[in-house]
Amino acid sequence: LSLKFGDVGNLKGLVIRFLLTTSYYQLSVQNWFSLHRLQLLYNHSIQATFNATRIHAPSSYSYHCEHVSSLQRYDALLIPSSANDLSKLWEVTFIDFQIQGFNIQEGHFAYAKDCASFFSPAILMGLVMSLILLLVLAYALHMLIHLKSLDRHYECKTSPAYFAQMKDSDIGDEKEPLRNSGSESYELRNQDFCKIYI
Repeated sequence: LSLKFGDVGNLKGLVIRFLLTTSYYQLSVQNWFSLHRLQLLYNHSIQATFNATRIHAPSSYSYHCEHVSSLQRYDALLIPSSANDLSKLWEVTFIDFQIQGFNIQEGHFAYAKDCASFFSPAILMGLVMSLILLLVLAYALHMLIHLKSLDRHYECKTSPAYFAQMKDSDIGDEKEPLRNSGSESYELRNQDFCKIYI
C-alpha cells in the first residue's frame, strides 16, 4: 500500500510504502493481516525502513491506533530496521492511524480492531483499588460474623439462706412465725436472689 505525496520541499517524489501480508491462523479460524514494514522513498530510492510490531488484525477488519510512531513515548510500534540505515535519522508518527489492506468494501473501513491494551495503567489501578476494597469488606464481614452476642439472660432463684437487715417495723410484714416444737423461727416470704449472666 503506497501513499504518494510528490515533491515535498527537498524531497523529490516522497512515497510512504506499507508492506502488508495476510496469513491464516488455525486457532482463530480466519485470515489475519499484518503490517511488516514501513518504507520511506524519496529521490527515487528507499531511504529509510522501519519494522512494524504488533500491528495486525483479522483480514475482514481494519486496524486503528491513536499513535503509530517510532518514538518511545508513543510505545514505538515502528523500529528502525538496522543501525546502518538512515531510518535512525527519522522520527515518524502517525496520529489517528487506521489501515486495512484487504476485503475493502465500498471504499470504507471495516470495523476496527483497536491497539488499546486491555491492561492500561488506569485499568490496572482500578483493579488494584477494587481488590483493596474487597479485602476491607471481607475483613469487616469476618469481624461481624465472629462478634460475640451481647444478649442478657436473667435467672432468679429463691435463696432462703439470705437474710437482710430489717427494721423492727418491717419484721411483721416480711416474716411469719413458724411453730415447731415450741421454738419460734422465721422464714422470708418473697426474698429473691438474682444472678445476671452476660
